[in-house]
Amino acid sequence: MPVFKIILGIAAGGIAGYLWHRIVGCASGMCPIVKNPYLSTIWGALLGLLFTMNR
Repeated sequence: MPVFKIILGIAAGGIAGYLWHRIVGCASGMCPIVKNPYLSTIWGALLGLLFTMNR
């Protein structure tokens, strides 16, 4: 698997995680992952990596 494809998957997931934080967010403040932009970005990047490696 090309390294560029893995990096692109991680970057796309991180961007999607950050956008999820900004657009959807957490109205109650009780969401431990979504209320913190860093955690949301990291989780998005990990999901992007998993999705890329699964393909």
